[in-house]
Amino acid sequence: MSRSNVLSTDEAIENLISTFNELNSNSIDELHDEPSPLEFMRYVARNTPFVIRGGASSWKACQDWNSAYLLSVMKGQNVNVAVTPYGLVPSAGYEQRKEPFADSDDSNADMPTVPPGEESMVFAKPHYEDQPFEELLEYVARQGADPDFPPDAEVRYAQTRKLSYFSPGAFTDCPRENDNLREEYISLFSDVQKDIPFARIALDKCPDAVNLWIGNSKSVTAMHKDNYENIYVQILGRKHFVLLPSLCHPCVNEQPLKAATYTRGENGMELKIDDTYDEAVPFAIWDPDRPEQNATKFSHLAQPLRVTLNPGDMLYLPAMWYVISQTSFFHYSSITKIG
Repeated sequence: MSRSNVLSTDEAIENLISTFNELNSNSIDELHDEPSPLEFMRYVARNTPFVIRGGASSWKACQDWNSAYLLSVMKGQNVNVAVTPYGLVPSAGYEQRKEPFADSDDSNADMPTVPPGEESMVFAKPHYEDQPFEELLEYVARQGADPDFPPDAEVRYAQTRKLSYFSPGAFTDCPRENDNLREEYISLFSDVQKDIPFARIALDKCPDAVNLWIGNSKSVTAMHKDNYENIYVQILGRKHFVLLPSLCHPCVNEQPLKAATYTRGENGMELKIDDTYDEAVPFAIWDPDRPEQNATKFSHLAQPLRVTLNPGDMLYLPAMWYVISQTSFFHYSSITKIG
């Protein structure tokens, strides 16, 4: 090959992403029956997501769960709750979303943002506190449905993330999973399958974590990834996903961000820089729904996949895929993670 025909690094990256887009569909495979372990393994080998419509519709959770049922099981128990202010200063570029996220006006934790009085972007983590389950449930449901609920009220949600987001030497934006459906929500665990059989057989491994997420449309995740094979099960409500393959790393503008955590102060929620960890961790700051903000020279090449889960649906999200998610109204979902 002559020197004149050698591609530059930028040209090679553009060619790689463009070729990937040409060879792969811009929609997600939809199945109406569970795949066999062999069929699932083929998706894992290709690192390709898929949806099973109604794949969990026979689960007791999908048939029985509602507020009254959950209160009958969980009332009187304290649960770990993530709390964040609503309506951060959008200096990190997280202003109003396009559809289907249009009901979210501003950013929350867990999000990259610029703290008041600071110049550098940080990764904002929520404040965590224990609350009675019935208090969490009532708050989340009212905030999602009551038109008189204060629009600037804090956002609360039960999720799987704890305080160990950033481990020294760990170059990942993946939080440690706390397996909450087999721990603090153990009373509800019998309502879901203990594992996903086709995944357990194919990967020859039981789940590392089975997590329950409870929230409303005010809770939006920033783009993130992890090293698990993820299977999401929608139990109630709807959840919207925007997905990008790991090949799109040059598009998402990962930047080293230090961690900051919200704490309760005299004037409400305050964002404070974490001094525990000196090491910054790469985190994606580009959002495909705001393509002009925080873009790289390759961002225009990204072709995100979009999918909405309805009650009873399953989504397989391969390891290291980038994902943004938001709910519609009030919802519960279960996430099975296999490393």
